[in-house]
Amino acid sequence: MAPRANWKGFLRLSLVTCPVALYPATSESEKLSFNQLNRKTGHRIKYAKVDADTGEEVANEDIVKGYKVDTDTFIEVTKEELENVALESTRTIEIDEFVDRSEIDPRYLIRPYYLVPDGKVGHDAFAVIRETIREMNKVAIGRVVLTNREHIIVLEPMDKGLMGTLLRYPYEVRSADEYFDEIQDVKVTKDMLDLARHIVNQKAGHFEPDKFEDQYETALIDLINQKRAGKPIAAKARPRGENVVDLMDALRKSIGAAEPAKDSKTAKKPRKLASGQKEMLMPIAGKKPAKEAAAKKPTAKPQRKSA
Repeated sequence: MAPRANWKGFLRLSLVTCPVALYPATSESEKLSFNQLNRKTGHRIKYAKVDADTGEEVANEDIVKGYKVDTDTFIEVTKEELENVALESTRTIEIDEFVDRSEIDPRYLIRPYYLVPDGKVGHDAFAVIRETIREMNKVAIGRVVLTNREHIIVLEPMDKGLMGTLLRYPYEVRSADEYFDEIQDVKVTKDMLDLARHIVNQKAGHFEPDKFEDQYETALIDLINQKRAGKPIAAKARPRGENVVDLMDALRKSIGAAEPAKDSKTAKKPRKLASGQKEMLMPIAGKKPAKEAAAKKPTAKPQRKSA
């Protein structure tokens, strides 16, 4: 079942309009997360909104937004005043122009969304807009209002739908000059480039996201499973980087390190999980001693599902 739409409105190209819905294309909810606990009781920590000066708790209806002018001065802005800010594109994604995808600096990209027709009507108009963008080999630039803020959005065809990617404004992108100015101008020799190209050719492949594993997430799951089973946790030695004394020698050694294993038959293949992630033991309710947790084995070990 698809998640709830983040936004519903209309997509407009000149006089062609259709109702659409915007859905998040990515999710962070599948990642392992932690709660903060009281070490003494094992109970969860709750946060209260308090007045910074009096220390008294403040009810939600008494909280307003404020812009900080200086240390002790704020300009209060009410909800009604914010709603009065005129944004014509509140309910409509108006396509303003078409550009080449290659012209969009990747630093401006924020997050992707799926754009689909909303309801049973408007599929014809949606298809016309989608196929026009596809046929012209361009991407469409429009505006959309999310959480009361107007964003620039790039629309491009994806299968039967459209993918919309939010863009940053120029003032949100830092200049690279202040970071790159002090990088030394180094002349790279042909021999070094030849060796480096050889390494690249040995490691050449195709973009297959299913091969990627979140190693930190896997390590967290291992840690939870070990503590769940009452096993002792041993600290792992951290790898240390080595200083490169001879760059040519390091490149030559890298070529040998990049060589594929000759005897692949003797290599033991790891057991493949359906989701490509570690198994997570069933969670337990409440806080139990480690020995009791180790004695009580879980009845099932569901595999970790991916997004």
